[in-house]
Amino acid sequence: MADRIDGRAVATTIEDETAEKVQAYAKRNGQAPGLAVVLVGHDPASEVYVAHKIKKSAKVGIRSYEHRLPEDTSQEDLLTLIARLNIDTNVHGILVQVPLPAHIDEGAILGAINPSKDVDGFHPVNVGRLSTGTGGLVPCTPLGVLKLLDTVLDDLTGLDAVVIGKSNIVGKPIAMLLLEREATVTVTHIETKNLPDICRKADIIVAAAGVPHLVKGYWVKEGATIIDVGITRIPGGNGKDRLVGDVAYDEVQHAKAVTPVPGGVGPMTIACLLANTVQAAENLEAMRKLNAPA
Repeated sequence: MADRIDGRAVATTIEDETAEKVQAYAKRNGQAPGLAVVLVGHDPASEVYVAHKIKKSAKVGIRSYEHRLPEDTSQEDLLTLIARLNIDTNVHGILVQVPLPAHIDEGAILGAINPSKDVDGFHPVNVGRLSTGTGGLVPCTPLGVLKLLDTVLDDLTGLDAVVIGKSNIVGKPIAMLLLEREATVTVTHIETKNLPDICRKADIIVAAAGVPHLVKGYWVKEGATIIDVGITRIPGGNGKDRLVGDVAYDEVQHAKAVTPVPGGVGPMTIACLLANTVQAAENLEAMRKLNAPA
């Protein structure tokens, strides 16, 4: 029977540590770090995510600045808001909830955020820092994946890792993080041939394809560690939907450990967002002190 990696428990530990850092920061600076959350339109999933982020921010003591904009907000107006948040000294982290409406260029918006305040880790500067191992703010979900692996594996050096999915949000960043930890990484995608054979050689599988129950039991060797990033809503019993991951959970119980869906990676994403916000605030604090007159 595979060990169940409890993302909720690990996330709670991170939140407790973040709350302590928030208190220490507020004691030094007279106020807690501030996170600006921008939501354009009324996408139901985005509404839920934003509500969770604001609730969790309050729990750890981070100040939230919520900006809800109508669906027809122009790209120019959104860029104007971001420019204002970039120079607002009360704001240490900026999060623009995606997806954005079709008439707005998502890349232009994310690229306009000050990299020092980019708590999602999506700005090209932070992506470049991650790929070169030179610091920067790390995307929240990949960071959460790494922290979950660390609860199971003492050392990733030399382990064979397979990342299923090459998205800029999860697949590529987690591959970079695993490489930084000296794992041997294979990134697969929709055109990959013989995916089951590739996975059967892996010590670590990170499934982030968004395909329900893609990873079958016979794909997984005994003793592997599996992180399931996928989450899809499918019809369940009694007319209710249920959430499932990319991994056929019941079939992979010969693995060393596996994350459930829900309750695995999901809670870690928000916990790491909060940690990134405090990290951004501390980085800006250090820069301010460095630039202060002697």
